[in-house]
Amino acid sequence: MRIWDLPPEQLCRAHLLGEHRELHAIWVVLTTGRTGYAHHPETLRWRGKLRALWMRHEALVAEMQRRGYRHASPLDEALATGAAVQDELLDSIPDQIANLRAKGCDCRV
Repeated sequence: MRIWDLPPEQLCRAHLLGEHRELHAIWVVLTTGRTGYAHHPETLRWRGKLRALWMRHEALVAEMQRRGYRHASPLDEALATGAAVQDELLDSIPDQIANLRAKGCDCRV
C-alpha cells in the first residue's frame, strides 16, 4: 500500500490509478473499522487525518479527470474528519523520488 506525498501530476498512469485504488482501501479501513491492513504503516499514518486523506483523493481525482479518466467512486466528505494536513511521512520526499526513478516508469520526478 502506498500513498505518495508527491503532486499527483508527477505520477505516471500506473502510480496515479494505483494510489487511487489503495487510498480507497485505506479509507474503508479507517471509516468502517475493517481489520484488513488496519495495522499497515501506510494506514496508521492516516489515522486522525481523514480530512487530509479526503483532500489527497480530491487531488488525485482532479488529475485523473485532467487526463481524461472517468471517476465514479467519490468519498463521503462528511466522514473527512481530523487533521487536514499529512505531516507524517514513511519515506522522505527525496527517497520517494528515488524510489519512483528506480522503477523506470513514466513518473515525472
